[in-house]
Amino acid sequence: MNERTLPLKAVLHRDQPDADSFIDLDRLLTIAARRMRIVGVTVAIFIVLGVLYLLFATPYYTASTQVLLDDTLSRYTEKDNAPQDDRTQADMQIASAIEVLKSNNMALRVVDEAKLADVTTITDPPKSMVGVVVDAIKSVKNIFLPRPKLTEQQIRDARRGKAAAMLQQSIAVERVMRSAVLSISYRSPDPRLAAKVTQAYATAFLTDQLNANFDASERATLWLQGRLDDLAKRAQAASLDVEKFKAANGLTQTGGELMTEQQLTDLTKQLIIAQADAASAAARMNQFKSIVDQGPQNAVKNAIVSGQTNANQVLQDLRTRYLSIEKREQDVVTNFGANHPQAMALKTEKDNVGGQIFQELKQLTSSYSNEFDVTQSRVKSLTDSIQKLTGTNSEANIALVHLRELEQKASALKTMYEAFLGRYEVASQSQSLPVTKARIISEAGVPVVASSPKKTMSIALSIVIGIVVGAGLAFVQEMQERYFRLESDIRSVLGQKSLGYLPRMGPRAKKPANSKLRRWRKKFPVGATVAPAVTEHLGLDRMMRTVIDAPRSAFTEALRNTKLAIDIILQGRASRVIGVVSALPGEGKSTVAANLAVLLASTGKRTLLIDADLRNPSLSRLLQPAPKVGLVEAVLGDISWEDCIKIDQETKLAVLPIVPGAAARSLVHTNELMASPGMSALLENVRQSFDYIVVDLAPMGPVVDAKAFSPLADGFVYVVEWGKTPTKLVADVLDAEPLISNKVLGVLLNKTDMQALSKYSDFGGSEKFRNQYNKYYVE
Repeated sequence: MNERTLPLKAVLHRDQPDADSFIDLDRLLTIAARRMRIVGVTVAIFIVLGVLYLLFATPYYTASTQVLLDDTLSRYTEKDNAPQDDRTQADMQIASAIEVLKSNNMALRVVDEAKLADVTTITDPPKSMVGVVVDAIKSVKNIFLPRPKLTEQQIRDARRGKAAAMLQQSIAVERVMRSAVLSISYRSPDPRLAAKVTQAYATAFLTDQLNANFDASERATLWLQGRLDDLAKRAQAASLDVEKFKAANGLTQTGGELMTEQQLTDLTKQLIIAQADAASAAARMNQFKSIVDQGPQNAVKNAIVSGQTNANQVLQDLRTRYLSIEKREQDVVTNFGANHPQAMALKTEKDNVGGQIFQELKQLTSSYSNEFDVTQSRVKSLTDSIQKLTGTNSEANIALVHLRELEQKASALKTMYEAFLGRYEVASQSQSLPVTKARIISEAGVPVVASSPKKTMSIALSIVIGIVVGAGLAFVQEMQERYFRLESDIRSVLGQKSLGYLPRMGPRAKKPANSKLRRWRKKFPVGATVAPAVTEHLGLDRMMRTVIDAPRSAFTEALRNTKLAIDIILQGRASRVIGVVSALPGEGKSTVAANLAVLLASTGKRTLLIDADLRNPSLSRLLQPAPKVGLVEAVLGDISWEDCIKIDQETKLAVLPIVPGAAARSLVHTNELMASPGMSALLENVRQSFDYIVVDLAPMGPVVDAKAFSPLADGFVYVVEWGKTPTKLVADVLDAEPLISNKVLGVLLNKTDMQALSKYSDFGGSEKFRNQYNKYYVE
């Protein structure tokens, strides 16, 4: 009976292709279409908020004027050779002008000149809802805090300061593109006030520039006048000190230098020449002396030509003669031998010429020695003269150093005096010319159209924010999507065969599977029982009999697919025990088990439905009348299983119930009953009488009853609630129970929202064609 079979999971599992590394556009479009509703609702909410904002927001008007910073306006007051400002300096001047316009001093000037301290539109502008709440909180806070008494002057100063602060907050100054034009704008609920404030700012800026130039010129003139008087006195005194010092120390200069310095320079030059001559004479003397010291024979061979003309000619003639005789001697010796009389005569003549060359070299050596002595004497004489002159000039040099210091001081004071005199003249002229480097190029007019709130922009911004927020909410919902939605999820996550979708039934169903099922629900609402004329012994809920009342529905078709899978996978077995399980309670496994059993029975097969959920026997509670005995008594052997069975006369379905409450009261360990020999014997007996035995088991998550029953079952049908049961939970439960996982015949997605199903499928998925499939389900 319990022969071993191949693991069904291994047979049915098919490796999934690797996911594409690129962005799956089909999936993104599917997600966008699925979450379009929440995005649309969010956009609608934000549009309503934007419209409410436009209805209650205070309109503001903006007036603007433009001021040009033009350096050419002051060209008549500046020097012609003044350097032009580079781009960096120009940018710095424009930025400085912007900060001046935004400063508190400028705001105070505008308040005073335009008399804005008592204008309530500025000191107390209209407030938003947030501002009203903040002011209310402050007013409540001020009730409990003592207020200091202020004088009238303090109150006026406070109003003036507040008006200036409000102007600083509302004024806007910006550079126009990369030009030297500044745009000054001001927002106010009163358009005339906006134009008045903007004009006052432009006028105040020009006045401030003019006053700043005048004040700077005046301060520079006064300071330069004092410096000029002081520099004139100091320069005159320094020049007098120079002349007095020259007269006192007898410093006579020629060409800017002292006479002793010129003499010392000339002697130094002569000494350098004398030292060079002495070195040259010593070199020649040593060279000829070394030749003479080698003896007559070697001296003749190493003789060199002197730099003197006469000596050079005599020595050259002797050396030429010596070489000629030597060549003739070598020819005679080669032809006639060394003892030939002519060879001997030539040798004697060569020796005589060599002696003459040696004597000439000795005379040259003596001549160069005398020349060396003369140059040495001249060097010594020049050295003595320089030492004497250096001692005489040392005192004059000390005095000259002090003289140069006095001359530098006098020259510096004179140069500084001339520079300050030129600046004084420029400052004096600039003070009398009221010229600024700015001018107004665009006057501020009274605005006629409110600048804010901008209706089009507000609505567009509301739409954009709504889309962003809606997309964020959709993203959060999508990130929380960890449930079974498609048959592909069954294959990819669990590696199991998908048996189909079971549509949702009951009050939460959006649309029945077909017209007959719709008519049946109107006639028999959920919870109604079958009339006695239809069912004699059983009172099953109409939802448990959907396959009979709607035989051509999608629900029934999915169960037919389940029956087909059972017949194919378990073929060759006379009797088949099918366990119906789920991971969590409430997933509808009892309804699936009952309808599957009814479908099998309606085909003429002998079918037994066993309610084996000992903790929660929901099938048994639906039986009318309530059973007195059932599965527990049959397993324990208290009564025969035939006496516990109830038969449905319409479908001939046999049901083995559980006495409601009896199992929970009598059994503590229900798993022991499921794995007991009595249960094994019971199944062995019923196999002899039935073709199919459908067992409604307890959920696998909370209890281990299904695990205990797994060795007795031929296969399992796993029920997963669509869009509710987490994928990880089911995967973990099946991975923890390999005996059950290997016997799973397939997985049914129960309580499927058939209208929303297509939203979770990619383009081309079978779920996209459910509407076309319904043509085969409608009678």
